[in-house]
Amino acid sequence: MLKNHLLIAIRNLKKHKFYSLINILGLSAGVAVCLIICLFVINELSYDRHFKNAERIHRIHSDIIFGGTHWDMVLAPAPMAEVLPQDFPEVEAAVHFRSRGSYLVKRQGESENIKEDGVIWAGRDFFKVFEIPVLQGTADQALAEPNTMAISQKAADKYFPGQEAVGKSLILDHDQEFRITAVYADIPKNSHFHFDFLLGAAGLDEAKRIIWLSNNFQTYLLLREGANPADLEAKFTSLIQKHIEPEIAQLFGEGAGVKDLVNAGGKLEFSLQPLLDIHLKSDLLGEFEPNFNITYVYLFIAIALFILVIACINFMNLSTARSANRAKEVGIRKVMGSFKFHLVRQFLMESMVISGIAFLLAIPAVALALPVFNELAGRSLELPFSQWAFYAILLLAAAFTGILAGIYPAFYLSGFKPIEILKGKVSLGMRSGLIRSSLVVFQFSISIILIIATLVVFKQLDYIQNKKIGFNKEQIITVDDVYALQDNKQAFKEEVLKNSMMESGTLTGFLPVANTWRSDSPWWSEGKDPKQTENFVSMQNWSVDYDYIHTLGMKIIDGRDFSIEFPSDSNAVIINETALRNLNIEGNPIGQRIYSMLDGDALDLEATTHRTIVGVVENFHFESLKENIGAVMIFLSENPSGIASFRFQSQDTEAVIAHLETTWNRFAPGQPFNYSFLDDRFGNMYASEVRLGKVFGIFAGFAILIACLGLFALAAFTAEQRTKEIGIRKVLGSSVGNIVVLLSKEFTKLVGISFLIATPVAWWAVNSWIQEYQFRTEIGWAVFATAGLFAFVIALATISFQSVKAATSNPVKSLKSE
Repeated sequence: MLKNHLLIAIRNLKKHKFYSLINILGLSAGVAVCLIICLFVINELSYDRHFKNAERIHRIHSDIIFGGTHWDMVLAPAPMAEVLPQDFPEVEAAVHFRSRGSYLVKRQGESENIKEDGVIWAGRDFFKVFEIPVLQGTADQALAEPNTMAISQKAADKYFPGQEAVGKSLILDHDQEFRITAVYADIPKNSHFHFDFLLGAAGLDEAKRIIWLSNNFQTYLLLREGANPADLEAKFTSLIQKHIEPEIAQLFGEGAGVKDLVNAGGKLEFSLQPLLDIHLKSDLLGEFEPNFNITYVYLFIAIALFILVIACINFMNLSTARSANRAKEVGIRKVMGSFKFHLVRQFLMESMVISGIAFLLAIPAVALALPVFNELAGRSLELPFSQWAFYAILLLAAAFTGILAGIYPAFYLSGFKPIEILKGKVSLGMRSGLIRSSLVVFQFSISIILIIATLVVFKQLDYIQNKKIGFNKEQIITVDDVYALQDNKQAFKEEVLKNSMMESGTLTGFLPVANTWRSDSPWWSEGKDPKQTENFVSMQNWSVDYDYIHTLGMKIIDGRDFSIEFPSDSNAVIINETALRNLNIEGNPIGQRIYSMLDGDALDLEATTHRTIVGVVENFHFESLKENIGAVMIFLSENPSGIASFRFQSQDTEAVIAHLETTWNRFAPGQPFNYSFLDDRFGNMYASEVRLGKVFGIFAGFAILIACLGLFALAAFTAEQRTKEIGIRKVLGSSVGNIVVLLSKEFTKLVGISFLIATPVAWWAVNSWIQEYQFRTEIGWAVFATAGLFAFVIALATISFQSVKAATSNPVKSLKSE
């Protein structure tokens, strides 16, 4: 019986080649997209699960409001990693990390450095919390002593190929020697951090400071078996009372505490963040790497299902639309003794054959498309051909898809009554039925929603690129790792500027783009009482040179820029508009002083430093447009370093780069030359949004393509069924245009209904997304009109091909059988 059903299914596919091809192509495209998204989602959900005891690892989350600034971050005080295991039995081990950016690394005795980004200072219990396999050395003592380090297998192969790395040394930034005590397995790609060099925090002075009001360390805890994270979180109040409130009292007077901070509109809270939530549910200050968003995972799952459903709808529509052609087959088989379940089984077999062929075609399509998708999404996905479970899942998915696509047509077709069929009463059937129309509306509604989402993402990206951001990011090239020049930094800058292509230059690591230096501290204005917490203003402290404002194209709106003609500028400061507003300075700010606590190992309001305001700079964006512009103060540095930025006039960027590299090699022979453009650094802040827009565009394109395939087939079938009607109309004088309108109006009306349904849903979705940005584009009616017009034109073009073909056919041929 099964063989008989299979033979009949194959014969029907051969008999109706055109419709079979449409079904197979549409379904295979839907399956391919669905499979890619499934691989992507599985990869995103797998992050950090390779760590043993991953369910017991948590990260400290700090939520602090102070001085008008809100820090929602993963940074915590340095002593926390040592105190938590001692004071709380729930904590088995803890490790903290301190990032200091990239380092120049070389082997002992060599002169040439290599720039390394995957360097982090880590506590001694790193391998207790994260049980990464140690390939050389021992985990227990790997980071226990100052000036020791553990390196990854990749780093060991890079610096000591074919050799034992343990016991050897590497030199960091010319003069810091670290002895290698362990080599560990490379951290898997699906981790939220990737370090190739772990430096023992036992040798970091900052890690030894007992200052609880300074938050610079990412801290991870391994909880004991059975420990409840909520119980531990509840005890953080006692931690604050024991360690932090004494420092607050030291600053603001006896009796002062967190309650005073809260009363002044502040906040100080610590909580636990599960390790397995970090990649998909965390976007906080101090993240090691950009994370993904669980909302997008849900969205991609929905898109995958929608595209697969759209492909299945094509099958349903064509099967039900062609009901009249198969009605006699059903009637005769029922008269000959077939039961309904026999017919259902037959029709399901046909849909499963189509599904099986579609899946076979989808696999090579995915293999070809994955490299493009990986480049687009920044991932390294691959089909798991070596895993038998992959084939089992594909087989089950093909069967499920075949049943999903064929279940309704099977029951619909098998439900015909043989007497009515043989009397010809089913010929009109579902050809103009409500269900088929509803399915077409559903297809195009989803397609229009995806088109609108794509347009809004790119509209926001265009807004970001063209918004006035308070500085000129164009025509600026940056050279990293200026500290490699040692005492030649200023000479390098001056030599570069001798070339007529170069307009100006500045030396500083503080730039208004992500992944450059940041430092903040509390300040108060002259005449304000620092004992009152509401008088504190938290500000970014940026040390620069004399040419910073000019080179970056910032605008002084009050006062003046720094000038070498004013020796007193060594103690001067330029603030932005936000800082001026938050400091609540009365009268003319120029010439007034602002005060702060001295930097050091202790916090002391009696020992203060001050600076005099000489200028106010127009607000400029230095973080993502998702954030409001914070307070910034800019002052002169005695020894600027970090990054050299040059504004150039020439359009010949290759000549500019060559000039910089030649000059660099003269002043820093053997040191790596790393450059970038400031507008590229700015664009990198929105790389995830760019990827999202492209992915949406691709998925929207597939949804439209699959929907149009179905519409194309339906239009062809409608034209085929109405061949004689068209012939009669042409004989009676109807024009080609009249007939095209007649055949197209039903489908275009359905697209219009789809637009009306999709618009409010899309409006809600894109407005929810764009609320993440403090600075955002307006979503006007033009976006929705463009999406609707695009869908309408595509649908009309799809339908018109068949309509025009039918309208221009010779009526004699269509009527000759009458």
